[in-house]
Amino acid sequence: MADEALSAGAVARRLGVAVTTLRTWHQRYGLGPSQHIPGHHRRYTPADLARLEIMRRLTAEGVSPAEAARWARQAPDPASTDTIGHHRVRPPSRDGGGTIPVGRAGPAARGLARAAMRLDAASISETIAHTLAASGVVATWEGLLRPVLAGIGERHSATAGLIEVEHLVSRCVSEAFAAASRAKVPTGPARILLSCADEEQHTLPLEALAAALAEAGVSYRMLGARVPVGALIEAVSRTGPAAVVLWSHTRATADPGQLSALLAAPRRPLLVLAAGPGWRADSLPAGVVRPVDLAEAVSLSVAVRDSLDQSTEG
Repeated sequence: MADEALSAGAVARRLGVAVTTLRTWHQRYGLGPSQHIPGHHRRYTPADLARLEIMRRLTAEGVSPAEAARWARQAPDPASTDTIGHHRVRPPSRDGGGTIPVGRAGPAARGLARAAMRLDAASISETIAHTLAASGVVATWEGLLRPVLAGIGERHSATAGLIEVEHLVSRCVSEAFAAASRAKVPTGPARILLSCADEEQHTLPLEALAAALAEAGVSYRMLGARVPVGALIEAVSRTGPAAVVLWSHTRATADPGQLSALLAAPRRPLLVLAAGPGWRADSLPAGVVRPVDLAEAVSLSVAVRDSLDQSTEG
């Protein structure tokens, strides 16, 4: 770790705990920031962070906070100590010490993975909200949420476990995206229609797109999960969207016939986007666009909205 002093928020994200937890550990057990620059808030040094990592690990193993704090304070070299008393305390591992793999994702994702394993909803929500405010929806989805959600899925495939973790994290993500969408309500007609394919139940990526569109000032309608093709065509006929985004997470729900039906609709949208890994590029009807990621889906939606607005003004 670089010899950098960190704020309480940065430390909380690395450890996967709430800032209020850090304050409690500081006030009750003396595990606070040690670097002091006159005129500035105290900052956490690498040694402080290593002691807090010991505190976090021992409390997660069921050791009382007071006892865990005693071991953490007594550690002569907290970054490398292997054993303290009868508890084995490992130095921070390269993957962040969690059991959810997040690949090369950064400290915030590793902290989120730790909080997810503890089912710590407050820390999960705090981390997501902070990253949304600091980096925006697309960066939060790509750099923070996708790695953790993919890691949960990978671990579930290998062990058939973590169902409770997936449910809790999904709820926190949904709530965060809903709050982000409410915070920036676009004006003007809803030009974009968002829908899951028939029988598709994975909605989080579509919710991410909705929040990103709101952030970009693009109005939309969200139909949500498991929309039968007849209902989708009826919605298109009634609202006349400029673009329709149809999300499919798995091959089982990616029936190209749904896309063909959209293209044949009486009020055919200007743009039909087949979003998600379920769609096969070689099976898409002519005229359907398959965005490679969330950023491209947002860019295409903004472009078609702008094109329609310009033609209306002209």
